[in-house]
Amino acid sequence: MDITIRTPDTSSVVVGVDGSDAARAAALWAAGEAVRRDRPLHVVHGADTEGRALYLSAKTIERVRVAGRKLLDDTAKAVAAAYPGLRVTTEFSRAGAVTTLHRTGGLHGTVVVGHRGLGGFQSLMLGSVGLGIAAIAENPVIVVRGIDDAEERGSVLAAVRDEHDLVCARYAAQEARLRKASLRLLHVWNMLDSVGNVVTMLDGVDEIAGGREGTLGALTEKIRDAFPGLEVQGDAEKSSSIAGALVEASHRADLLVMGGRRAPTPLGLGRNLGRVTHGVLHHAHCPVLLIPRSGGRS
Repeated sequence: MDITIRTPDTSSVVVGVDGSDAARAAALWAAGEAVRRDRPLHVVHGADTEGRALYLSAKTIERVRVAGRKLLDDTAKAVAAAYPGLRVTTEFSRAGAVTTLHRTGGLHGTVVVGHRGLGGFQSLMLGSVGLGIAAIAENPVIVVRGIDDAEERGSVLAAVRDEHDLVCARYAAQEARLRKASLRLLHVWNMLDSVGNVVTMLDGVDEIAGGREGTLGALTEKIRDAFPGLEVQGDAEKSSSIAGALVEASHRADLLVMGGRRAPTPLGLGRNLGRVTHGVLHHAHCPVLLIPRSGGRS
């Protein structure tokens, strides 16, 4: 199967900041990503004064504008100090953060957000801006989590299910190559999802497991062929919680790459977020790169 995709090293990097510690950490992480891709970094701040103009005085709006410009300048200086030579641009927007990032990221950029904004109080959970942009994004989104421990693991993890995840796996392989890291393709399956709530035939379970391992093996070989010299490992695991298994595996990765959901679900989580992606984005122990997709099964 021949697939042409825009790989990450040809994408610009856009990061949103709001003055929170998580956003500042995300900006510095995004700067490192921009350096790896040999691309500039674009730092944006959505002040959300446009939607509240009727309720804010002109003095308040000006004060918000000045504070936002200062935040952008301070962030740019911090990035420049950490990554001399990186070209950094900034943008102040009167629109809200989700609208601004969705527009600025466009179809040709990767949007980076922190895992928690100024309104958050539960450090393990994803904030409303990160959740909002991940839900509607049409381009890759990275939610920066689990970077308090600066030690690099030298591994990129990709969550894959079948041949439809080839694009996701290729993105992960490109990220591994940029980091000079290994790539682990992890397929987690829930037996009850495959054979129902009552398992009566062990042979049937073995047949299902064998089929899944075969699909994973074929996908792994395609990535090895496309990225010669890259260390690629394919693993299949059975678990009662797919999201839980991926979260646990993220302990040992520098980046987790996964695709968005493939079809609408009744949960109302947005076009990209099914139960598994939602859970992983909330609890992963490393940054998560979400690749939007559509079509096929959920």
